[in-house]
Amino acid sequence: MAAETSHETREILAIRRADGESRTLAASLPRLVLEARRIAANVIHGLHGRRRAGAGESFWQYRRFVSGEPSQNVDWRRSARDDHLYVREQEWEAAHTIWLWPDRSPSMAFASKGARDSKLERGLIVTFALAELLVSGGERVGIPGLMNPTASRNVIDKMAQAMLHDDAVRASLPPSFVPSALAEIVVLSDFWSPMSEIRTMLAGLSASGAHGTLIQVVDPAEETFPYAGRVEFVEPEGFGVITAGRAESWASDYVARVALHRDEIRSETNKLDWLFSTHTTSRSAAELLLFLHSGMMAAKGSVRGSTVKAGRSA
Repeated sequence: MAAETSHETREILAIRRADGESRTLAASLPRLVLEARRIAANVIHGLHGRRRAGAGESFWQYRRFVSGEPSQNVDWRRSARDDHLYVREQEWEAAHTIWLWPDRSPSMAFASKGARDSKLERGLIVTFALAELLVSGGERVGIPGLMNPTASRNVIDKMAQAMLHDDAVRASLPPSFVPSALAEIVVLSDFWSPMSEIRTMLAGLSASGAHGTLIQVVDPAEETFPYAGRVEFVEPEGFGVITAGRAESWASDYVARVALHRDEIRSETNKLDWLFSTHTTSRSAAELLLFLHSGMMAAKGSVRGSTVKAGRSA
């Protein structure tokens, strides 16, 4: 009984510590906002808003006339230059919505000595910076269940304020909602949730035809399992305490289970033509930001995932 009480006490303390680290978000948000703006400013130079063919006023490109199209679509002046008929396409100017979900649950507060930021801090920095880039490109950005889509130039401030005033339970995965078919969704989480929950999330978010990207944000210690000797592992979201007598003997099994879990996630995203990649907090936030923005640039039209391969490089 004494041992059980001791385990329960340690578990409670660990949960309180993780919760306390999450609560210090109010104090650290100004720093995270500044870092996000700095990274976005470094990336945004030379990047132009995503342009698509559609109903707009600016010329986009000429393309070959397709049999069956209305003849009034033909640009006769351009077609007179050679033996083919051409259609003058205009730039697509109607902004659609990108939903961003940064996991703010207790497990995201973890940071080992080799990390530049905690998983929570890294997820928020990239979320803020990506929102800045997208709004600069004319898109609308929202947070499911927390902030309605906006194209406001002070989108980062709006996001930060929404998070500061959010008193709901910090869920690991986005709430159930039905995005529009044109919407894009980016979920940044450690994705240590059970596969059944991840499958349910993906099924709900993709039901309308929306596309998305899952980024697994992990700490270096979660990648390599650098533990040895007697170690107590405490799950900060209430799933108990596990003690390893010789932690180094668990390493190979741990790495195999992580690889299996990722393979299962990738299998589900591949079925939906979504992207899945991992990002370690020992790497730079700018690298992940570029990966995400490039993926969205490559997704022009209806093709997803053909030019940006998901993997462990982000």
